[in-house]
Amino acid sequence: MSIDLIVLDVDGTMTNSQITYSQNGDEIKSFNVKDGLAIVSWMKLGKRVAIITGRKSPIVEKRAKELHIEYFYQGVDDKMAKLNELLERLDITMDSVATIGDDLNDYKMLKASKISFVPQDASEFVEKIATVTLMNRGGEGAVREMIEYLISKEGLKEKYLDLWV
Repeated sequence: MSIDLIVLDVDGTMTNSQITYSQNGDEIKSFNVKDGLAIVSWMKLGKRVAIITGRKSPIVEKRAKELHIEYFYQGVDDKMAKLNELLERLDITMDSVATIGDDLNDYKMLKASKISFVPQDASEFVEKIATVTLMNRGGEGAVREMIEYLISKEGLKEKYLDLWV
């Protein structure tokens, strides 16, 4: 069975784990544009993307809207429970899910998914259970690396390239 849904953590995977506050108290995060292009391309192939994150941030909500990510959940204490709700809603099983996360709050969903990814700088505890440890760090192209790995594994290289060339 092929991967239909990728589930993304945010801090430490889509970003470099750093949270900066301006003098006014505004939160600042940086997202990798290359990750964004890969996410959009994945969806153009008819695949789905979800963000499940433990923190709440208007910046993350803005990024999810920019990328047209339909399944967006923030402020989630139990990511596995939220993922199970989403699977039921989409009528799919964990056999068609790939996840990426970097820390202990991602552990259950990483362990349960068909294929799991961690950035190069992930917690050693989640790295031990991940299917793939990526070469890139969080916020530095780890999500793109995961998607391109899946594109290759699923035999979608030609369709992926046809989107842009």
